[in-house]
Amino acid sequence: MHRTLAGDLSRLPELLQAARDLAVREVAGLAERPVAAAGPPPGRVPLPDAGAGGDGALARFAERWAPGFSGSAGPRYLGFVTGGATPAAVAGDWLTAAFDQNLSGAGGSWAQELERETVAWLRELFGLGEAHSGAFVTGATMSNTVGLAIGREWAGERLGVDVSRAGTAGLGPLEVLSGSPHSSITKAMAVLGLGRDRLRRVPLLPGGREAVDVAALEAALAERAGRPVIVVANAGTVNTVDFDDLRAIAALKERYGFWLHVDAAFGAFAALSPEHATLVDGLDAADSVCVDLHKWLNVPYDAAVQFTRRRDLQVAVFHNASPYLGEPEGEPDFLHLTPENSRRLRALPAWFSLVAYGRAGHREIVERCAAQARRLGAGVDTLPGLRLLAPVRLNVVCFTLAADPTPQRVAALARAVADSGEAFVTPTVYGGVPGLRAAFSNWRTTGADTDRVLAALAAASG
Repeated sequence: MHRTLAGDLSRLPELLQAARDLAVREVAGLAERPVAAAGPPPGRVPLPDAGAGGDGALARFAERWAPGFSGSAGPRYLGFVTGGATPAAVAGDWLTAAFDQNLSGAGGSWAQELERETVAWLRELFGLGEAHSGAFVTGATMSNTVGLAIGREWAGERLGVDVSRAGTAGLGPLEVLSGSPHSSITKAMAVLGLGRDRLRRVPLLPGGREAVDVAALEAALAERAGRPVIVVANAGTVNTVDFDDLRAIAALKERYGFWLHVDAAFGAFAALSPEHATLVDGLDAADSVCVDLHKWLNVPYDAAVQFTRRRDLQVAVFHNASPYLGEPEGEPDFLHLTPENSRRLRALPAWFSLVAYGRAGHREIVERCAAQARRLGAGVDTLPGLRLLAPVRLNVVCFTLAADPTPQRVAALARAVADSGEAFVTPTVYGGVPGLRAAFSNWRTTGADTDRVLAALAAASG
């Protein structure tokens, strides 16, 4: 064994303690560190020939790179839809690396059963029935890709084509209908060979809504009678967290045979709050569902789940035919359910957080984030330099400059907020108007944080 490796192994407790001390300092100071990194990154250095050992690597990281990492795990990072990592989830993530389980197969480990237990808890949390099976994936993009891949196989079943064997050529054009699809949907369509141009956008409800007009959707389905179609319903749009009427869309399935995929990347968490749970009524009728966990479940990157009612078709798409991996019989190993063979135990941080805080703890996070979004929205409404672009429906505030909101001026506002070190928000375009989004999904965010974000916006827009 290399002497540096041997030395690190003999001093592993001390090395882990040093890493723990650095992590504790970072987490303890997270609320006050600049939310976005300032200044250029350090220049690159050559790959070392002689290793510096674990202590040396830790010291160099702390000196050269750690200062420029963003405060994305902190309470005022409101860009994209970014959760933090609960204390229990961090502990689970550390143990994921320490146990380093090979999840290609059962392999004499109980790890897959822990994942199945966690998936079952999540299914219950989001109001899905036992007809839905699930698996962990990297994020919403992969979850949407898996759901559409199963839908593609379903379309082949309707046409008498085994797509997983014969390919998409025998399938012919397969259209995907949606009102306000996330960009990951068209990315998935490109990956799956369906083609980005096969997306058909269905008219939305009037009044600045991002929810699909169900009557227009029915008309589009009627025009395509006789051909299989995938419908992507949206449970929580990116700009305004608008929800399609899932119950009404599910009712259309009785007259028009289509595959219903619901992108509920963060909207599914509305199910935890009695005030908002009706937004996801009908989710259980979906054929496939996407939920992203490193958003509102507040587990470390990367983690998401996908659910489906047609595990048989999922296995047809993703099974790995190799003698040493075993056949996908009975309860198939997860390698037969997603694009990955090699995968880390993403379920463990989620399992830790669910056990540590339960349904009630995660409900409190959802409800507090929604309350803070309303608080910021009300504050923006009072600032003379800003205006809301849409009502605050759940956990995202969509706003812009009150006067002359050009892309350049809005981008300058976002930079000024980031340069203040107080907050980070991301750009969008809503109703043709450039704007900004502030998304609340971090377990740490309090009213005091929201007030600081509002003060930064006031200073940058004044």
